[in-house]
Amino acid sequence: MSLSAVHGTLSSLKSCQADIGTGMDIVTDVAMDLAEAQDDEMNPGIKEMEAMILECAKLDREINYFVDVVQQVTAEVATQQPEAMFSLSAKVKEQFTERIAQLSDADLHTHQKVMAFKESVKNSFKQANQESAESMEELDEDIAVTQSQVNFTCPLTQVEMVNPVKNKKCNHHYDEAAIINLIKTKQSQQKKCRCPVVGCGNTDVKESDLIPDQMLRRRIQSYKRQNNRT
Repeated sequence: MSLSAVHGTLSSLKSCQADIGTGMDIVTDVAMDLAEAQDDEMNPGIKEMEAMILECAKLDREINYFVDVVQQVTAEVATQQPEAMFSLSAKVKEQFTERIAQLSDADLHTHQKVMAFKESVKNSFKQANQESAESMEELDEDIAVTQSQVNFTCPLTQVEMVNPVKNKKCNHHYDEAAIINLIKTKQSQQKKCRCPVVGCGNTDVKESDLIPDQMLRRRIQSYKRQNNRT
């Protein structure tokens, strides 16, 4: 197998990983719909979706480890004799198997999208229980609209967020692409990334601190639909 073929395979895996992430977002959306329609947090449908999310998180984690192992092994092989390529597959399999054996399924619950799933479902139950009357729903809707400019605008891009993420340390929201780009830019400059919200004391924003906020994303989409009707 040539190194170019290896790089092509890794590229395909990363595309597959992006599709897995999209699928997890869809499952979370469906679970939120169920949570809003039901008053039982032990709904079997939601439990099944949580199991599905965990399986996706496991696959996502394994792809990350596999890509990491392949990159390390190919870097080593590239500095050796051409014959070393013949042992590439065996080395990758050995190191990948060793890494996977050390993992625990309990760690899956700290996966960003698993945490986002649980928080989104929990918030959906809260919202469903609070909206006991039509007047209350209308009031909440009015409040959401009046606060939309504050809640829906990314502090970095100053435009409406598309994929909002919440910083679990300072609870501020940003558009995912914008904040990750800022973090990577600061890393390339060997600097820490400060929270872009004015007055925030969080001076070290990390990608691991960001949790997708599906509830806010749905509110933004609902707000946009309402505006399109008016």
